[in-house]
Amino acid sequence: MSFGRDDIGWTPIMEEAQRATRVLHPDDLDLPRPKNRRIITVANQKGGVGKTTSTVNLAAGLALHGLKVLVIDLDPQGNASTALGVEHRGGVPSVYEVLLGEISVADAAAKSTQSDNLYCVPATIDLAGSEIELVTMVAREGRLKEALNSEAVEALDFDYVFVDCPPSLGLLTVNALVAAHEVLIPIQCEYYALEGLGQLLRNIELVQSHLNPALWVSTILLTMYDGRTKLADQVTAEVRDHFGDLTLRTVIPRSVKISEAPGFGQTVLTYDPGSRGSMSYLDAAREIAERGAERKTA
Repeated sequence: MSFGRDDIGWTPIMEEAQRATRVLHPDDLDLPRPKNRRIITVANQKGGVGKTTSTVNLAAGLALHGLKVLVIDLDPQGNASTALGVEHRGGVPSVYEVLLGEISVADAAAKSTQSDNLYCVPATIDLAGSEIELVTMVAREGRLKEALNSEAVEALDFDYVFVDCPPSLGLLTVNALVAAHEVLIPIQCEYYALEGLGQLLRNIELVQSHLNPALWVSTILLTMYDGRTKLADQVTAEVRDHFGDLTLRTVIPRSVKISEAPGFGQTVLTYDPGSRGSMSYLDAAREIAERGAERKTA
């Protein structure tokens, strides 16, 4: 039974509880499965734009709707691993060993505490020095792509693979771009939001030209939106004007709950499923899945 604002007994807490129930137990469990696995790199060399937060929450949103999702934590800080409740202390099988070719993605993938459909290849502190080691390797830019093309990954049958990049344009990010089909760029609704974005787009074009012709920017996600400020609306309008239909309709609000969740080893969808932040990421995940079905992207 649902209540409206005019019903006797309605309270804001009751409304939030109903929203939480819809998030954790959606009536329509199934979002469209992509025809082929979608590998999406989440990239922006600016720090603090919601890159890792968006990666883990979009992945969790898709997983809650019955899709099988893998997150590859390619940031040495390991924040995505923390948010997904996956162990990433030194010595744990991680993306570092995967890049060196010592183990497979399947060996390193650990099930997240957030969902049975959600897995993560964690990042440990060892990854911090990996770019130096990769420099001398043959086909150093394609190490992650080679790992994802293995039979072991095919057997796991993931619908989506999200790659969380470090806030830089180094060799780890290049590996993520070479391995992916699509790039998702989070842009915060704040001053200097577009600063440095041109360099990222130029790097993507270089990867397209020389290493991965199939790569394309499929999604722009606006994050940290504060409706109380005129600046947020100005940035939103500017981004939509520049990127057009690549920009998701859904905008992620600035939210304390979103910021708190990783400290408890959770995504916001499990930490506070009835919050505005949780609902926004769920809507964004649904939009990504539906757009992918419409485009029939690989």
